[in-house]
Amino acid sequence: MKNIVIAAGYATRLGELTRNYPKPLLKIGENTILGRMLDDIDTISDIDEHIIITNHKFASFFEEWKNEQHYTKPITIVDDKTETNETRLGAVCDLLYAMDKLVIDDDMLVVAADNLLFFSFREFVEFAKAKGTSCIMCHEQPSIEKLQRTGVVEVDGQMKVLGMEEKPLEPKSHWAVPPFYIYLRKDLQLVRGSVDNGCGKDAPGNLAHFMVDHTTMHAWPMSAGRFDIGSLDTYYEACELAKAGKI
Repeated sequence: MKNIVIAAGYATRLGELTRNYPKPLLKIGENTILGRMLDDIDTISDIDEHIIITNHKFASFFEEWKNEQHYTKPITIVDDKTETNETRLGAVCDLLYAMDKLVIDDDMLVVAADNLLFFSFREFVEFAKAKGTSCIMCHEQPSIEKLQRTGVVEVDGQMKVLGMEEKPLEPKSHWAVPPFYIYLRKDLQLVRGSVDNGCGKDAPGNLAHFMVDHTTMHAWPMSAGRFDIGSLDTYYEACELAKAGKI
């Protein structure tokens, strides 16, 4: 299984902090955002490679970071050749770019690079192996307002996904979808043909929505929370939590 990290965005909401530096490599305590995630994923025996997809503007930063790492699994940096937010490929097209460039023919754990997690991806991988299907994560979100700004899934009693909506005005459940996915090898042709068949390009949730409509998927309920670093406020809050030893 390949661990594919989508890290090609330009983090415009963090202003000067990320104008010339990639958000995943910002420090939270003694480690980076990305490092905290890989510290967990690298311990999963199913994972045999970390693939970081970034843009041309930030590729050299990731290469320098890579040279300082000592993970047990190799790290490959993929440069999508874009240099501005206006010319970005979008998360789905970045994934397809890496799949084609590296000729990926393996199960994939696909993750966004800007979250701190309070659970292990090992649980997610084991869930997907038990179900034998491609999978998404989900968590209960009581706020209707927040559900209206994210992907929302309906599931049955075995957590089989019955349907998914992006940013619904009237959410049909309280199961929100964070940007973490497992796409099995048997579904890669669907992934590769997604954009040509109408899948949106920008958000990783667009691909999940497309896949839900075209193959059997299950949703793993997160066993603990996450901290989404999407703004300066949330970044500084994470730094304070790390300083206090709470994360």
